[in-house]
Amino acid sequence: MRILYAAVDQVVPGTVGGSVHVTAVAEGLARLGHDVTALVTQGAGPFPPGPVRWVAMPPPFGRKALRWALAGRVTRLAREVGAEAVIERYYNFGGEGIAAGRAVGAVTMLEVNAPVIDYEGSPKRRLDRALLVEPMRRWRERICRNADVIVTPNADILPAGTPPRKVVVLEWGADTDRFSPHAAGPLAFTRPPGVVALFAGAFRSWHGAVHLVRALRILRDRGVSMSGVFIGDGPELTNVKAEAAGLDHVVFAGAVAHPAMPACMAAADIGVAPFDVGAHGPLSLGFYWSPLKIFEYMATGLPVVAPAIPRIGALIQDGCEGLLYDPSQPHALADALSRLLDADVRQRMGDAARRRAVRDFGWSAHCDALDEALRRARA
Repeated sequence: MRILYAAVDQVVPGTVGGSVHVTAVAEGLARLGHDVTALVTQGAGPFPPGPVRWVAMPPPFGRKALRWALAGRVTRLAREVGAEAVIERYYNFGGEGIAAGRAVGAVTMLEVNAPVIDYEGSPKRRLDRALLVEPMRRWRERICRNADVIVTPNADILPAGTPPRKVVVLEWGADTDRFSPHAAGPLAFTRPPGVVALFAGAFRSWHGAVHLVRALRILRDRGVSMSGVFIGDGPELTNVKAEAAGLDHVVFAGAVAHPAMPACMAAADIGVAPFDVGAHGPLSLGFYWSPLKIFEYMATGLPVVAPAIPRIGALIQDGCEGLLYDPSQPHALADALSRLLDADVRQRMGDAARRRAVRDFGWSAHCDALDEALRRARA
């Protein structure tokens, strides 16, 4: 099948989850025999080698809110490549891929990884209502209505009335061949001594990196030694570093290119995903995203420590693939980490996490499901 993948605001190559997702999906569909053309913003360095045709098509002036203005260019390219299917990565002001697909008679698939509906108190919702006819809501609902297939990790973030028959609930994944307990390669940091707890991801308030620092401090005050490695960059990095002042064996590695991440994860002992759902308004709708870091931790064979919230509980069985803690209790994260000081416990949970990732959360399984959904929609 000739597939056009419109993800124009995602940077490839890149280090954030969206970049990884787009690259994995484009390459995974190509490996299944599809002819894939992907529209993205080009990052630093060349596009990944391989069968995917990468086209640099950033949003006008670098503004995501102007994505819709690319509809004409995307449609022309869809005709040029003879697209039989168009996949668009959803954004509030997008719709260019879905419009192009409809214009050329292709099957259309919308990837929804962020809420289409507004949460209560959303500034965007207040502005939309002030405009009386709610143009943003109408536009978002139109994009969803015109898509033949909607792929999302959580159907609760879709507009009310979305037909269940066209919704495919699907998690993100990990490259379970590259991310493994035996991954080797140069490290972006010098491994600190002892048991190493790893945080990898964007330093935004709701990613909760500061909670891992506080837990390490609690352990130190108890006389327990555990090291911490923090990989990534973002607006909260300065605050997290300030919180870590005076703590021994805490390493900040900065942003790391994704090809180097398997070795970095394999050098750790515990993967921590200390999400703080109260720090991000849209999460009042529920934990809607599919956490890439958790799947990569699991594929690497790391026991995962994360808050006990419903979506995460569906990914990690407490006491099996990792430990879930009550985020309302100030010492709960530290208590969970202390239970993983035992190497045998870490090994047992890490092995279970690896098995679960290979079985349920590989990118290959994700792309197989996309392939099936596209073929079913065409039929």
